[in-house]
Amino acid sequence: MPKPPTTFPTTTLIAAAGLLGGYGTARWSGNRQLGGVVLVAAGAGAAYRWRREAGGGAAVALTGLYVAAFGGSHPLAKRIGAWPSVFAVTGAVTAASVLATRGRS
Repeated sequence: MPKPPTTFPTTTLIAAAGLLGGYGTARWSGNRQLGGVVLVAAGAGAAYRWRREAGGGAAVALTGLYVAAFGGSHPLAKRIGAWPSVFAVTGAVTAASVLATRGRS
């Protein structure tokens, strides 16, 4: 049985910061492109670390989930609101990242 992580995985925090920070940057700056830069930079950093920590297949799957979460947050926002949508998709990516890396970062 795997040992539970003693700290929250750093890679998971990077991915969460990209989704939350990307939206927050775009919203508060009024510049969607700047928010996109935050989203892409954090996503690239997370993808690199996911590959190191969980392998190439998991990195591809998690990066795909990250991109799908960004895209899926838009239609979800029309139903539940912008911030709740961003929190929901960030939670999904966070959970998947924790499971895939199992606290290895």
